[in-house]
Amino acid sequence: MFSSTYEEHLLLETPRLVLLLIIFEWHHGAGTQNAPHATARKDSISDSLKTCYKYLNETSRSYAAVIWTLDGELRHAVCIFYLVIRALDTIEDDMTIALETKVPMLHDFHTYLYQPEWRYAESKDKYKQVLEDFPTISLEFRKLAKKYQDVITDMCYKIGVGMAEFLEKKMETLQEWDKYGHYASGLVGIGFSLLVSASEQEDPTVVQNTELINSWGLFLQKTNIIRDYLQDQLEGREFWPREVMAIATLAACYNNQKVFKGIMKIRKGQAITIIMDATNIQAVKAIIYQYAEEIYQKIPISNPSSRKTRRIILCIRNLSLPNGILVSRNHFSPVYVLCAILLAALSWQYLSAMSQASDEYVQANEN
Repeated sequence: MFSSTYEEHLLLETPRLVLLLIIFEWHHGAGTQNAPHATARKDSISDSLKTCYKYLNETSRSYAAVIWTLDGELRHAVCIFYLVIRALDTIEDDMTIALETKVPMLHDFHTYLYQPEWRYAESKDKYKQVLEDFPTISLEFRKLAKKYQDVITDMCYKIGVGMAEFLEKKMETLQEWDKYGHYASGLVGIGFSLLVSASEQEDPTVVQNTELINSWGLFLQKTNIIRDYLQDQLEGREFWPREVMAIATLAACYNNQKVFKGIMKIRKGQAITIIMDATNIQAVKAIIYQYAEEIYQKIPISNPSSRKTRRIILCIRNLSLPNGILVSRNHFSPVYVLCAILLAALSWQYLSAMSQASDEYVQANEN
């Protein structure tokens, strides 16, 4: 039943996904692409800070989109914090750097923030620019208010020491794996929260719930590690958690041999659909239920873990829909969506024609 209707479902969903992509890019994509110029006009930022925002956009589309929504000095602090952590992560991930070089660098990295000339030019990682041009990043770090510097320095020290610890040993237990997740991602979330708290733009009690913040970090870390299983194997890294990950990605990975052939990611349209549908807790539960059902349909009868997997899915069902009632999410009619797309295309064509006519009129008058 599931497999026979899948193609029909895709055909019905495609027009809606196109419209959602247009809406999302209109509100977020264009703004992010033009953000350095808009920020320069609004805040009169320095050339070095413009470079930092350029690196932000080059190294993370998802974080950049969120960071650009912040205001003023908090946005600058979070941008610099992200780039510092990205530099740490680049050192950890670069398998061309020998351990005897890498471990001391991770231990001492927090001190490099106060060394104007420190840089590392030997990295072969795809994000090597944050190490090669670290003087630009550290310069902007030293311009931040002390309250932000203290948070970034403390988090940088803790994360670096934690990363070094697990470079020198393999993770044998889930408890150790969670500990690594705390260092690599949980502390990042705590650091972001501390920066917001320092800016006084949030209730100070929010940052006190470090257990919840760390849990979010662990969830994100587990998702990324399982998703990047093949890439890590090919580059000589090994993480093999056997538990939680993002439900849509898990549904895509489950019983799918492509996990061993490339990086598994959900489609951008699918991700945007989830984001725009998840408007309340009931909608979130419905999304979780949907992907749990997708996994259930793919459980092989002959697999030794099939009974255990079914029990887990039943548990998810009960937690997502304790009353057995599935709350429908808003969906656009395919016909309505197609009409909206057609109207948008015609409007764009009309505006382009008017703009061209206006330019020709101006040029004619000038001549």
